[in-house]
Amino acid sequence: MATALNNEISFYRYPPIGPEDWRYAYPTAKVRVLELAMIPRGTFVDMANAGSLAEAAELLAGTDYTVDANADSQQIEQMLMNCRTQSRQLFSDLILDEGILSFLRAREDFANMKLAIRRVVTERPLGLDYSNEGNVPAEEFEEIFEQENYERFPDYLQDAVEAAVLGYYENKDIRRIDYEIDRVQSAWRVQQAVKSKNVFCLSLVRVRIDLDNIRTMLRLKMAERDEETKFFLPGGFVDAEKCVQGLDAGYEAIGALFYATPYFELLEASIPYLRSEKSFLKLEKECEDFVKGFLKTSRSIAAGPQPVVAYFLMKEAEVRTVRMMLTGKKNGLTPKLLLDRLGEWMS
Repeated sequence: MATALNNEISFYRYPPIGPEDWRYAYPTAKVRVLELAMIPRGTFVDMANAGSLAEAAELLAGTDYTVDANADSQQIEQMLMNCRTQSRQLFSDLILDEGILSFLRAREDFANMKLAIRRVVTERPLGLDYSNEGNVPAEEFEEIFEQENYERFPDYLQDAVEAAVLGYYENKDIRRIDYEIDRVQSAWRVQQAVKSKNVFCLSLVRVRIDLDNIRTMLRLKMAERDEETKFFLPGGFVDAEKCVQGLDAGYEAIGALFYATPYFELLEASIPYLRSEKSFLKLEKECEDFVKGFLKTSRSIAAGPQPVVAYFLMKEAEVRTVRMMLTGKKNGLTPKLLLDRLGEWMS
């Protein structure tokens, strides 16, 4: 097991997920049944190997993603958005702790904030296409920016506005907007998980911080930009300094550098593909598989919010995978490319 509030890694593969909570007996039983209806990996493999978009779409018949073989991109996207919205409504119905619901909804708030600030600093219209699935309704989000009355935002979004704007105008670097908002988001999520004593959410956040830092390390290394170490996020299980060291190490030495961490195998699998293909496809797959592996550990819980959160996040991953397959088939991507990106699944 791992201690929750320090940087010491005292677990082998996945961090702790917290105790059972029998208030969630029915929601847990519900998602256990719903898991059985999730699309198996074999179906995605068949979709990748299908000869056309129509053949790939036929494989989804009878699932939540039934779509006409002649559907255009807009119809496909609308179907996927409907599936995601239904999943989020179900999650809202099943989760009993408002703090967990707000915790996950805040993802949309931070995404909306990135979009809005990018438009403000580039002097583009604010637009009307903000997500309405966060804690701040889309209309209110637009109105706050039009009136520049940022005090109406929750504290975490006020912090995000200030950090992103100051970061951008330091060198007028558009990337600083995303980084500063990610930094505020990560710190806030860690703080909220600690405050609520939610071990599962804290572990999930810290794992994702580690994976984001690993992605950043390899992207900076590939671009030969080792001066931008400020883009690493604090708060993960692995000290961000290890990623800074990775920028100076040769590719062949990075695995050894992370040998005592849970991410050794992930890096050993990703780096050869990155070097040979000049692509982050394998890295993204391995990072997603690691998160899925952690979510699957919730199966050891007989009742609790953990299985509900895990199912919800796996369902979102399923929506993304269906989108990838249908879009890939529509755009003529090769089966190999799709299969290289296809990760593990619930089975």
